[in-house]
Amino acid sequence: MSKIPTITQFLESNSTRLRLFDMGRRVVKIPRDQFLKFEHCEINYPLPLQQKAWFGILFQDQDREPFIWFLHLPLDELGRLVPAARDDFLHQLLERISNNLEAEKEGQPLESALKDNPYCFKPKDERLAIFHAKASLALKQQPSKYYAHARQYFSGDLGWDQWSFVGYQGIADIAVRLNEDNNQQLSQAIPQLPTSPLEALCHCLENEEITLDITRALLDRVNKTLAEERPDPAILTSAIRGVAQSCSVNLRRELLHAILNRPDVCSPDVLIAISGRSWEPLKKAETGKLYLERLAENSAGQPFFSQSLVDLLYLPGMRTPLLELIRDPDRSEHLSQAIGEMFGSAGN
Repeated sequence: MSKIPTITQFLESNSTRLRLFDMGRRVVKIPRDQFLKFEHCEINYPLPLQQKAWFGILFQDQDREPFIWFLHLPLDELGRLVPAARDDFLHQLLERISNNLEAEKEGQPLESALKDNPYCFKPKDERLAIFHAKASLALKQQPSKYYAHARQYFSGDLGWDQWSFVGYQGIADIAVRLNEDNNQQLSQAIPQLPTSPLEALCHCLENEEITLDITRALLDRVNKTLAEERPDPAILTSAIRGVAQSCSVNLRRELLHAILNRPDVCSPDVLIAISGRSWEPLKKAETGKLYLERLAENSAGQPFFSQSLVDLLYLPGMRTPLLELIRDPDRSEHLSQAIGEMFGSAGN
């Protein structure tokens, strides 16, 4: 058998149409050509998490129902694919297919080929709901049975205290269909939502490009929360995630600055929400410096600082601006100390 150089080319050799989605930092489509360049080690993985590429593959052809694989592959120190791991995955896959003749005769070799494969993983239920919402939209299918009830709740008709009856899948369906059924009116619900449904909504919105009105509503909710005697950190982290792909770069940055200018609310969870879901504004020196200062004084200590900074440095486009901030002679004493301890321990 001739060597199959990439996962993409192997799967497409079976006359299968593929749709690729990142499943790590955000559930978003990965263009085929971009993923193929990643497989050829020409570019970094666009959204690395924990030094791995986490992605889902949606298969579709004319003869079978669509099905899904969820895979993770290790990345090198530059954020590029480790080819040996990809080759090992393909070797195990081909070996399982060749040994599974009965399944092949039934037309299901690919579905059953990943049993016990170490490169497979099962996403959390919330991420699965978002993936299924995106998959149904991509396949031009109807949203789930929970969609109508979720829309009714966010319209306010059921009462804001009735959130426990709303299915998470329905919330995910609304988020991926913001341009349908007047769903952009979510902005009118955001000021009223209790913490739990706001969290669920924002965890879904982080995977979408949200409108100006929704961004403003989340910013207003943050400012209102910060004015309280004891700001709820869950509302702050939710809003950070909700504006992760806002159409307004300026409002998104304004929201982050409102939070980062309050050291008393910058808990580790808040800092993780920024670095994990809304990191792009940190490329701007003013925002990045403010974030690093808060990171250096975090309540979880030096290991949290070092781990968070390393994770950010892995992201495409983040290394240069962060290294410039690290080398800034005007940085504070406590930030200098945290940086010194981080690189000092790395050298030991």
